[in-house]
Amino acid sequence: MPRSLAVITGASSGIGMAFARKLARSHNLLLVARRENRLNELAAQITEDSGAVVTVLRADLTNEEDLGIVADRIAAENNLDLLVNNAGFGTMGLFWEASLTGQEQMHRLHVMATVRLNHVALGKMVRSNSGGIINVASVSAFFRVSGNASYAATKNWMTSFTEGLYLELKSAHSAVKVQALCPGFTYSEFHDVMHVDRESLAPSAFWLRAEHVVYESLRALRQGKLFVIPGWRYKAIVSLISKLPTPLRLSLEKAGARKRISKESSQE
Repeated sequence: MPRSLAVITGASSGIGMAFARKLARSHNLLLVARRENRLNELAAQITEDSGAVVTVLRADLTNEEDLGIVADRIAAENNLDLLVNNAGFGTMGLFWEASLTGQEQMHRLHVMATVRLNHVALGKMVRSNSGGIINVASVSAFFRVSGNASYAATKNWMTSFTEGLYLELKSAHSAVKVQALCPGFTYSEFHDVMHVDRESLAPSAFWLRAEHVVYESLRALRQGKLFVIPGWRYKAIVSLISKLPTPLRLSLEKAGARKRISKESSQE
């Protein structure tokens, strides 16, 4: 029986790479990222280890032309089973001091690319009444931190958008599943790209392994679970914050921001 296809964006490192290695046991893969050499290396390793058919597609999803190429490729696939919408990046610093270009690219990637790829994938999946989409958001969707206003806002949008899709699919009695995956701090190149010291962000007990995040996500997808927050610490934090009155939540977030800024200043 021919394998179905999983499309993974941001597949060259971190959570995307972990998804690729895990899904290769059951799917053929289309891996999408900007770094073609990293994709080719990963594809060769996965093919040797699993026998999956792995295709790579170099694309910058903040670029409209590249995004269109990826969307057209998904539309042309006849055996699409899963879209892992994982590509993303973060920045640090006050919004008005940050590069406007970087802020706009983040919104294009987290919002507009998510819209485009979810739209084309769901168009195919709903017709076949099968398949699933995992939109990789963040626990930042549930609370704000000074210094990453755009990141928290776009990830909050992703969770809200995915919830809306979930309700629409239910109302249409569709078997297609959607998930908002909301990991906390995860060992990957994400923070290396931002040139951020991990120890300044959180104790080691709060750092997750990408493989664990993927395991929790795929297990929950089989169960049809909408929101997935890997790690009991993060589940507890989100549960607590969601119950707090807004003034108290804002006070705690401001206190956390002052503590982080003070720690960063003492290390300079």
